[in-house]
Parts: sequence; structure tokens; C-alpha cells
Amino acid sequence: MVGFGWSMQRMREAIVLVFVAIWSSSKAASTWWRSDTDEAWDNCLSWRLGVEANNIRAWRTVPPECSAHVEAYMVRGQYQRDVNLIVDTICAYIDSIDLSSDGLDAWILDVDDTCISNLFYYSGKRYGCEPFDPVGFKAWALSARCSAIPDVLRLFVKLIAKGFKVFLVTGRDEETLGQATIRNLHGQGFFAYHRLILRSGAYKGQSAIAYKSTIRKQLAEEGFRIWGNVGDQWSDLQGEYTGNRTFKLPNPMYYIP
Repeated sequence: MVGFGWSMQRMREAIVLVFVAIWSSSKAASTWWRSDTDEAWDNCLSWRLGVEANNIRAWRTVPPECSAHVEAYMVRGQYQRDVNLIVDTICAYIDSIDLSSDGLDAWILDVDDTCISNLFYYSGKRYGCEPFDPVGFKAWALSARCSAIPDVLRLFVKLIAKGFKVFLVTGRDEETLGQATIRNLHGQGFFAYHRLILRSGAYKGQSAIAYKSTIRKQLAEEGFRIWGNVGDQWSDLQGEYTGNRTFKLPNPMYYIP
């Protein structure tokens, strides 16, 4: 009986070991599959963080393996939540400002993917995985179909109501895209801005940083006090006369130097 009991004990142990081996093998296989997927996704999250922190620069396209990640970020709610938080932060800052009575308190907003969105256009470009297509983008801009970014429109309305002179400063070409841009902005609720400034022939060939720095310098020389500056590109916010505070909106779909 002792031998029988011992044999049964060994059999039970063997069965347990086989079960554990099967379970561990199955778990390892599933963990391996998940870790591959998770690692790729996490790598794309790290890439996007590097882009937004301006640690990754001069990139031409979104890495092909990150197309699904960027799409998910842009269309599944996280982008909207991020913009909402940033605009709430800006609004709190606005509430802390006491404006002068001289009418020279100014605010600068970029246009593309700050006031109005090119998301629909970039959805056809695999969310930035394809190289920039100047002919295609010009045709898109001429269609005046960009939709307002709702939280930035909310910010715009607040700035106007507060009494700021709002300047919309864009790198769009004045000669070819000026009227379409005005039509698009007005159609999406951006009225009563103080001035829309587009890139004239005098600034062709200049980097966005150089061009926008010159524009801001001109505004400062006119006596305007730039309290805030909002854009989706670091080049909107760098250079000279950037303003009292700058606010970067997320955009992992393209980079403008």
C-alpha cells in the first residue's frame, strides 16, 4: 500500500508538472505575441513623444510601421482630449491677463492644423507616411474644405471677446491660396481676427522660423504686445519675438522646419 500511495503521489506530481508546462508554454507563446505587438506600438508612442518634444527633428515622413498608431491617435479621441487640455490651459492663462486700454494686446494663431484641420487630407496620405505632395496639398487647400478644430475655435472666440487683437499667421502662399484660405476660415467661424498674414513673395524660400520671426518682429515694432502664440509646429514658436507664452498643439503627421 505504501508503494501504491507513493506511485499515486508521483503520478499526481507528474500530472501537475505537465499541466504547468502546458500552461507556461501557452502563456509564453501568448506573451510573446502580445509583447511583439505592444513593443511595436510602444516604439511608435516613443517616436511620437520624441516628435512632440522636438527631440526628433527634420523627419520627412511618419515611419510606415507607425501609420496605425498615428491614425488611432488622431481619430480615436486622444488627439481631441490633448487639444482640449491645452486649450483649457491657455484659457486659464488668458483669464489671468489684464488687458491695456490702448488696443495693442495681441495674440498669434497659426492656421493649418491649429485653427483648421487637414486631417481628412492626411488620411489619404496614410497619416503622414507618404512624402509631402505640394501639388496635392495645394489642390486640397484651394478646395477650402478644412474643418475647424473645435477647441481652437472656442479659444479664438474667447480671445476676441476678451479684447485681444488676433493675428492669424500662416505659411500658405498669399498669391495662390489667399482667397481660398479666407473663404475656408470664414466658413468655419473664424471672423473678426485683426489680420490674416500669408507668405508673400518677399518671404519665398525662407524657413518657417525666419519668416514667422520677421512677421512677429514687425508686429512688435508696430507696438503690439504678443501675449500668446499657438501653433502645431515648433517652427511656429521658435525664433525671435515669440511672445510672452507659447503653446504647442500636437501634430504627428508632418514636420515643417
